[in-house]
Amino acid sequence: MRKLLRRLGWGLVGLIAVTAAGLGAGYLWLRHSLPQIDGEIRVTGLSAPVTVVRDQWAIPHIEAQSLRDATFAQGFVHAQDRLWQMEFQRRLGAGRLAEIVGAGALPSDRFMRTLGLYRRAAASLAYLTPETRARLDAYAAGVNAYLATRTGPLPLEFLLLRHHEVEPWSPADSLVWLRLMALDLSVNYRDELLRARLARQLSDEQIADVWPDYPESAPVTLVELARALPAEQLAAALPGASDGAQGSNAWVLAGSRTATGAPLLANDPHLGLRAPGVWYLAQMRAPELELVGASMPGVPGIVLGHNGRIAWGVTNTGPDTQDLFIERTDPADPARYLTPAGSAPFQVREEVIRVKGAPPLALRVRETRHGPVLSDLLPDAARLFRAGEVAALAWTGLAEDDRTLQALLQLNQAHDWPEFVAATRDVGTPMQNILYGDTAGHIGFIAPGRVPVRRQGDGRWPVPGWSGAYDWQGEIPFEDLPRALDPADGAFVNANNPIVPRDYPYLLTADWEPSYRARRIGQLLAGEGYDLAAFAAMQGDQLSLLAEDLLPIMLEAEALSPKAAVAMAELQAWDRVMRPDARAPLLFAAWYRELSRLIYADELGALFEGFWRVRPRFMDRILKHSRVWCDDFTTAETETCSALAARSLELALADLARRFGDDQAKWRWGAAHPARMAHAIFGEQPLLAWLFDIGTASGGDSTTVNVGHYAPSDERQPFASTHAASFRGLFDLADLDRSRFVAATGQSGSPLSRHYRDLTALWSAGASVPITRAADIHPSGVIGHLRLVPGR
Repeated sequence: MRKLLRRLGWGLVGLIAVTAAGLGAGYLWLRHSLPQIDGEIRVTGLSAPVTVVRDQWAIPHIEAQSLRDATFAQGFVHAQDRLWQMEFQRRLGAGRLAEIVGAGALPSDRFMRTLGLYRRAAASLAYLTPETRARLDAYAAGVNAYLATRTGPLPLEFLLLRHHEVEPWSPADSLVWLRLMALDLSVNYRDELLRARLARQLSDEQIADVWPDYPESAPVTLVELARALPAEQLAAALPGASDGAQGSNAWVLAGSRTATGAPLLANDPHLGLRAPGVWYLAQMRAPELELVGASMPGVPGIVLGHNGRIAWGVTNTGPDTQDLFIERTDPADPARYLTPAGSAPFQVREEVIRVKGAPPLALRVRETRHGPVLSDLLPDAARLFRAGEVAALAWTGLAEDDRTLQALLQLNQAHDWPEFVAATRDVGTPMQNILYGDTAGHIGFIAPGRVPVRRQGDGRWPVPGWSGAYDWQGEIPFEDLPRALDPADGAFVNANNPIVPRDYPYLLTADWEPSYRARRIGQLLAGEGYDLAAFAAMQGDQLSLLAEDLLPIMLEAEALSPKAAVAMAELQAWDRVMRPDARAPLLFAAWYRELSRLIYADELGALFEGFWRVRPRFMDRILKHSRVWCDDFTTAETETCSALAARSLELALADLARRFGDDQAKWRWGAAHPARMAHAIFGEQPLLAWLFDIGTASGGDSTTVNVGHYAPSDERQPFASTHAASFRGLFDLADLDRSRFVAATGQSGSPLSRHYRDLTALWSAGASVPITRAADIHPSGVIGHLRLVPGR
């Protein structure tokens, strides 16, 4: 028996050894998918050699003899490090994900084909200048040069999906990426659907609480139209639901208020956290230009950064650029619909969506004069809508003559404020607030983009399309868009707060973001003598003005148990800073979550889960001014908000004990509130998420400067941060080489690379790195020196 066991033991050891050897060989083979970063590669399409020096963070420093060759090299290195991400984005925009993922991607593909994002991106090429077309062509040539010269296996995602061929890159592939970004930042049509859903069961007073700036009563026509709309089904059929989080921070100070005597600029755009992240840090140098900052794989140029003379950062303006129009079909001919001028034919096109492992899907797309018919995405639209009605989407992002990428490339080459403003004239969508500083000492602000002028209405409700009463009457003229230079107080600040006074003659939006972050930045910018270190500390600020505003009211409740009394005493002493290593922030967030549930779950019923978010203005209004929501209809007695607060604290403590154990001493905000960067495809696959996803403890909340939005409705991880600062930039116009940068994830798109997540620790700690010229990098800080040379 002992001999048999020994033999079995040695056999098991041998099996383990063979398995380990096989896994090791497989791992080594897969590592050949990582790019070549040293030596020389001959490529077709260059006019002269280009060097690409990668520093210790794998940030490429491109040195070229012409702007065209630098753009070519940017396309090459983007493809080297982020090929899967680029493939995913263009397929997402083209409605072609089901070809490689399968039927699970059909809702997204049907939506994108209905919008026609890719075909509109391709059509916009005809509206670009020859110079812009040449840059796009150079970038595409660089991507394709990599595809032609690469060796070894494709990135891991291709192998797992058994997708083994990559089509050549085209200029339209770059343009559709910007359309996707605009779609991500434009969510008004979803707000219209939400209002339509809530209008069926809320009073005018309650609607005014949900949207505090809402007029006392909406036009009856719009309310009745909204109540007849099958908004639940339509919302469910449209993929890409926003979590309600929109935002970014940016501020710039004139030299009169800085330690250097020159402007300082800070920027941290807030986006949904993903692995790999949306940004790719880079430096590009050519005789015509030097560019440093954050680029987007798939798009030429630098989106956020500096060019040696000017620096810029952006925040989302959040304009209302979308409207849902309810159209009526012609009773005499269902192939036509009604307009103010009479009957008009639907524009119809047939699409075919190929599906991996299944037959192709035929899709019939209709469009009206307002835009694509979204209600055709419903399988039973004829039954759900009132007889003869359909819903169409009007959106500035669907314009074929969009020239936003042209504006970006021209902005990259601007030398001063007049050239900068001239470049932004071509911005279409998304509309952004752009903060500016230059080495001559000027600071500026401009919000360029296309915003519709409506004949009437405020864009908050679905509107009738047959009458023409709510039609768009052109766009806000560029000359009338918000713009300012060198303000008297020496500062521009924006955190998605209103950018125009109430008497501004045009409607930008009726729904600005809450002012918490802007208020806090204003508090921190009350003095003078600021430097980059002070700006970095501001970007990391975690004081919650939401807690400062609402916690005193919540603490007026009576403690119903000894544990509640202890928790309330701790919260009373708490400084309202959402530190990751503290317990009090978790107590507050959990209490706020349960209180919001008790306040409006009963009124909303089945709609509650879709509405349940951190809604600061709504909760502030209820606790300070309104009491109609605190009547809990699940009990026999009429309750007060204070009574609900007492009960909700008990529920919060019980929930925290269930999630994190009974030992309250071990509860920490950072453990409950990790920054969760999920992979777009494999993030929901438990067997693969551990490899592809990135996570780290984080502080802040939905209202802090160092923002960390979370989704209370996510029962599995209700406090996880899923929307935060995707990039941070700090710019010193006295010496732009002192500028600092960090992205939420690493440079590489491959989880097999140590540069897949190596910037995350710096990002989490509020640290950043310089991007200096290649010649100034110490040899010990260089990990790769690659030469691209012309040839076959």
